[in-house]
Amino acid sequence: MADAQFKKEIENALENEVLRGALGRFGDVYGKSREQAYQGYDFPALREKVVEAKSYAAEHLDEMLDQFEKAATARGAKVFRAETGEDAKRYIVELAKAQKVKNIVKSKSMASEEIHLNDALLKEGFDVQETDLGEWIIQLAGQRPSHMVMPAIHMTKEQVADTFNANLSYTSDPVIAKLVKTARREMRKKFMDADMGISGANIAVAETGTLMMLTNEGNARLTATWPRVHVFLVGIEKFVPKFEDAAYILQTLPRNGTAQQITSYVTMITGPNPTYYPDGSIQDKEFHIILMDNGRRKMYEDEKFKQVFNCIRCAACLNVCPAFQLVGGHVYGHIYTGGIGTILTAFLNSEKDAENPQNLCLQCGKCTEVCAGNLDIPGMILEIRNRIGEKKGLPATQKFILDVVSNRRLFHSLLRVASKAQRPFSKGGPTIRHLPMFLSGLTEGRSLPTIADVPFRDVIKNMKQEVKNPKGTVAFFGGCLVDFVYPKIGEGVVKVLNEKGYKVIFPEGQSCCGAPASYMGDRQNARKSAIMNIEAMNAENVDYVVSACPTCTHALVESYKELLADDPAMLKRAEELSKKSMDFAKLLTILGGLEKGGDGVPLKVTYHDSCHLRRKMGLIAEPRNIISNIKGVEFVEMNESDRCCGFAGSYSIKFPEMSGPILQRKLKNIEATGADVVAVDCPGCLMQINGGADQAGLNIKVKHTAELLLEKHLNAK
Repeated sequence: MADAQFKKEIENALENEVLRGALGRFGDVYGKSREQAYQGYDFPALREKVVEAKSYAAEHLDEMLDQFEKAATARGAKVFRAETGEDAKRYIVELAKAQKVKNIVKSKSMASEEIHLNDALLKEGFDVQETDLGEWIIQLAGQRPSHMVMPAIHMTKEQVADTFNANLSYTSDPVIAKLVKTARREMRKKFMDADMGISGANIAVAETGTLMMLTNEGNARLTATWPRVHVFLVGIEKFVPKFEDAAYILQTLPRNGTAQQITSYVTMITGPNPTYYPDGSIQDKEFHIILMDNGRRKMYEDEKFKQVFNCIRCAACLNVCPAFQLVGGHVYGHIYTGGIGTILTAFLNSEKDAENPQNLCLQCGKCTEVCAGNLDIPGMILEIRNRIGEKKGLPATQKFILDVVSNRRLFHSLLRVASKAQRPFSKGGPTIRHLPMFLSGLTEGRSLPTIADVPFRDVIKNMKQEVKNPKGTVAFFGGCLVDFVYPKIGEGVVKVLNEKGYKVIFPEGQSCCGAPASYMGDRQNARKSAIMNIEAMNAENVDYVVSACPTCTHALVESYKELLADDPAMLKRAEELSKKSMDFAKLLTILGGLEKGGDGVPLKVTYHDSCHLRRKMGLIAEPRNIISNIKGVEFVEMNESDRCCGFAGSYSIKFPEMSGPILQRKLKNIEATGADVVAVDCPGCLMQINGGADQAGLNIKVKHTAELLLEKHLNAK
């Protein structure tokens, strides 16, 4: 659970209109620009090559280190392997002293930020100048980078001008061209006086000892060529085996990072460059390469996190993250920001420093979709969350709630009682718009649906399933919301599957899928729910198991196998359940769909993609085809249909201040379509979007695809 200070930092960031505007504008254009940059390229194929090269290098790390050192040394470099950040700083300080260095220029290097290199050099009396424009701006402002590729993205030109005016002896106007000219003038002096240059690298080629830098300003090339002493500080995760492997990163990094086809400068350095002296003499510069571990090897040795070595530090994951776009990088607390930054912080700094930032992840999976290294960032953040939960335990209130949810009889009894106790708040209607006192936050920015008077588990007992010549049996996993809040969705699922020739059963022993426990870091209760549901669903005796909630489907298909990996007997049953489980849209598609039909009444429908359905289940076209097959329906695509609605399970309760703006963006996109109905396939998304639309007074209905089929297709017969 996030602490009070962290929540305050989030509030401050959300109240910063300048920050919100800068991040929002970039986020709005990034997606389309990136798409254009990849036109004519097969991103999945390129990504596969990146993963192949980076994975091989990581698996043969010591071989890469030896091969690189041998090649680089043969060309005149001096290579030092730094086990820790302190080792790296000590080496650079001692080198600078030995070489009688006074002035140092640095090109962009997140590795140097990671170990606070500037502080160490300044403490020893050296003049240290950042030469990347963004890095120089935040150096003058006394800030940390807010983004791994664009460190000053959070600042406006007016703020930059104010920073320059406060630190320079002349006035700068808030005009970008003039500010750049000022920076060039100031930095050129520093380059001319510099004795030492320090660089970071994007790629290290083991085969040739080559280091590559991708930049847009030319400062990195000057840093590498002008001073008489040059030092590269390189993390050991930057290796690729062969020169040709670098081509895949050269094609993906700029497109992912800044939506460019290629950066302005691609600099490749193999061995020391010559230094030209005023007297006409030429001498190879003092050239040093520091290969830094600082927790990276520990990260690779952890089976759950070794994939991080595939990261090319493009920061695309930040550019598409709904949470990052709201609050920026500084609330993440350490040097590395965003989802990948949370993971890096846990290993390169401390797990404690990652404890608060990991809460910001919505688990929407958009980052993985664009990641050039195909990293499962949400999965790794969830693993950090679970490890923290196991070590520290959950707050008492959260633990109590999850203990109740994992106790089927108690949980269901309380829900039945709540269906009666809610009446004063719902005033007899289907919606709760206000809750009192400490519960008021639950209805902040959205209404809540009432608990159904009769849960689906009771409804199905009275449903007549007229199935002639049954083809088989389907077990229906309802999940909490379908069972106790939206039984009409369940009716739609049953009637559609009856239409396809299948009898549907609803096993009484089923309960919550365990996702709330998993996503809140309570693996113990998640495991308890997994066992309970495996036993209840008895997948061995049915043809299919269907769910109308993608989060539940993911639990049945993937999570249970992981939770029960150490129990051979239960794992076997989990695998059987996984094999037969699928979401409603997928099962209906596999069974051939419904014949085109419906009431023919014109209805404009748009569609919101559930994060789990699209990115975990890979279902995109299927629900759209189902909806478009209904007579009378005019389907219209919405902008950012796959952008998270902000529900994310308990996220909307823990972070209503984050969930609210994300929901508002979704509502604006829905409203812009002019649709009468927005269809969804996730009951959680339905609750979030419907609640927000109700609070905003929007004249639009939100329906699950199964419910839409029931009303427009099956009931029309």
